[in-house]
Amino acid sequence: MGERTEHGALTEAVFFILLSMIRPRHGYAVMQHIEQLTDGRVILGAGTLYGAITTLLEKQWICAVGHDKDSRKKEYTVTASGKRVLQNEITRLQELLTIGASEMEQGDLHEN
Repeated sequence: MGERTEHGALTEAVFFILLSMIRPRHGYAVMQHIEQLTDGRVILGAGTLYGAITTLLEKQWICAVGHDKDSRKKEYTVTASGKRVLQNEITRLQELLTIGASEMEQGDLHEN
């Protein structure tokens, strides 16, 4: 089976970081947003977040935006390339859910 995306599957942390940066946010706000989105199931540490930010900047999936001169807080947002990667991942996950649900349903039909 051929790979349909130009990039492999995203880690859960990277998925949520990109999703959180659809709107410009600084690092701490990203951590809070992810915790809120997942009802506390995913809590990113600062090291994980800032390591990912460095990688995402290198890949040009995010970029820094408006920097408050009176604050050290940098805001980041998803680039067009990052949005494509995020959309590809959402499509991939939807496919997994569809196939998984179908197979589970078929398995239930064959149980005695």
